[in-house]
Amino acid sequence: MDALTWTGSLGSLLVPAITITASVFLAGVILQLIMGAFAPEVKLQANPDGTIQGRGGLLGRLETYTGWLFMLLVGLIAAFIVIAWFMPYGQGGILGEISKRFLPTWIALIVTFIVSITFKRKLGLYGKLFDSTIGMIGFGLVMFWVFTSIFVGMFDMIGTHDPLQQISGLKNKLPGVAVPEGQDEGFYPHYLLGGDNLARDIFTRMVHGSVIVMIIAPLATIFAFMVGITLGLPAGYYGGKLDTILSFLANLILAFPVILLFYLLVTPEIVATGLPNFLAAFLFVFPLVFFGVLINSRYKTQGSKNTLYLAVVLIPLAVLYLSVVSEANSPLNIWPNALDVITIPGGILVVFVSVVFVNSPTVFRIVRGLALDIKTRDYVAAAQTRGEGPWYIMLWEILPNARGPLIVDFCLRIGYTTILLGTLGFFGLGLPPESPDWGSTINEGRKLLLIYVHPALPPAIALLSLVLGLNLLADGLREESLKD
Repeated sequence: MDALTWTGSLGSLLVPAITITASVFLAGVILQLIMGAFAPEVKLQANPDGTIQGRGGLLGRLETYTGWLFMLLVGLIAAFIVIAWFMPYGQGGILGEISKRFLPTWIALIVTFIVSITFKRKLGLYGKLFDSTIGMIGFGLVMFWVFTSIFVGMFDMIGTHDPLQQISGLKNKLPGVAVPEGQDEGFYPHYLLGGDNLARDIFTRMVHGSVIVMIIAPLATIFAFMVGITLGLPAGYYGGKLDTILSFLANLILAFPVILLFYLLVTPEIVATGLPNFLAAFLFVFPLVFFGVLINSRYKTQGSKNTLYLAVVLIPLAVLYLSVVSEANSPLNIWPNALDVITIPGGILVVFVSVVFVNSPTVFRIVRGLALDIKTRDYVAAAQTRGEGPWYIMLWEILPNARGPLIVDFCLRIGYTTILLGTLGFFGLGLPPESPDWGSTINEGRKLLLIYVHPALPPAIALLSLVLGLNLLADGLREESLKD
């Protein structure tokens, strides 16, 4: 079978159109920036109906034309993606076949945007996100990888080969290479993005790498927020010695370089002592504490309802907690293996605990600062006058009014954690050597970068797009939360 070209038969028509449109669009943007820098400031005036008049003159027309060109460029790219879905195999080239593999992700994205935009006025801050262009772009990039990880991890879709499968003769082969005859039974006919230095499919390893990132980064950030919120609220609300002790411990952890901390936590000698397991036992108890205090502070005057809610929430969490922190052949083996609800591989557990441990002090400081500010507000004084308990005030008065900055920081922190995971994989820390995570894949491709560029670029672009999406999403949320 012949190798695939990048654009196939679509390239002769759509690629020149996209190239010309993109070139004219970039030229228009550059010209617009130059004219905007030298043009006199123009005050925008309101129309009688309250809308804002557009900028007039040559600069105003240039802005309009640039906007049309951008929409045309987006339309051409979308047409390239959609047309490839209906073409016979190989006719759309490498890009067309990649587009077909991501078809479940495209459908999920389209449905999500249609439903969200339709009901955005009923969806609170999430709905307001769709009033921000930057927020929508960021949301789209993030959800692209979220849906990809779901379809890959749960349904084994999108990928074309086994991420660990090696096919003889495809070592460091270029994108679009055909699988040799006699070895293509049960396999996809081509390596869409080429082969790596061990003859594994780069495209499959890239999409499988998203599963690892999407499992560790958001969950580790959630756990870090549980720790930071549970300790930061009382530190800021009570102050005094409690604040001094907790702030000292947080600053002590933050004083260590992050990479040095990871080197210490994931080295085999430290892992053999069981320290990561004991850290997991300490850090993972905070969700139990958080939800227990949250429910009890709200329903403590309603005895039967309080007991029911605590049992429904805490019993499953306690079982999950014991299943996660207990590990066979480790110093912390406190739960029968036969009753394990979830089993986390040792390498991933070490990385997960390390990420939570490093991020928690920063979240603590943010929450503490917000609590110090908000506890002086009138509605907090009103709750104290009503006789509400301290934890009720912290969790039901202070925390909801700090949601804007915390949501923005949550998105940014997932991005930082994603970069951190990539860094760990790049240095070969924690995760198994054969892991398809993006950092490990970039590190493997880096070794032959001067000769073969294609093994390192796809995971690097994937990592870049996810972090960019998280930052744009945080900007959009910040913009809308300020209006709230």
